[in-house]
Amino acid sequence: MIDIKVPGRCDYTIENIVFDYNGTIAADGRIIPSIYEKLSILSSMANVYVLTADTYGTAAAQCRDLKLTLKTFPNDEAGDYKAKIVEELGKDKTVCFGNGYNDIKMFKKAALSIAVLEREGMCAGLLNESDVIVKSIDDGIDLLLNPKALIATLRG
Repeated sequence: MIDIKVPGRCDYTIENIVFDYNGTIAADGRIIPSIYEKLSILSSMANVYVLTADTYGTAAAQCRDLKLTLKTFPNDEAGDYKAKIVEELGKDKTVCFGNGYNDIKMFKKAALSIAVLEREGMCAGLLNESDVIVKSIDDGIDLLLNPKALIATLRG
């Protein structure tokens, strides 16, 4: 569990961390090498989920050695699937990371949403739905590993 107390705003008790796969933690179907260790550290702090339509068919192999739950679903209505999973996990205790149009609905459901601008780009629609925007997934994960930086960003 990750407790984040944001002065003048609210307190977060994060039990679940949800990641979109392609474009967020992966590029061209492969997990960005620098975040393997960070995902392992996060999984000791909270439940980690990776959600994907698995466009490249590589997610299971890429996530095999990580302590996380991989959920795949059809390409059609991916946004609805993601939002439903966040609701089932408990939106008040879930943070999500994403970069695409199909992440907008889950961003609306989560307690905290972090939009990631990696090399595959980021959907402009996430700007209005995100609490934080980061230039890389490494930077986004670092905010959870060092909540004081996140508090500085979110402080009221």
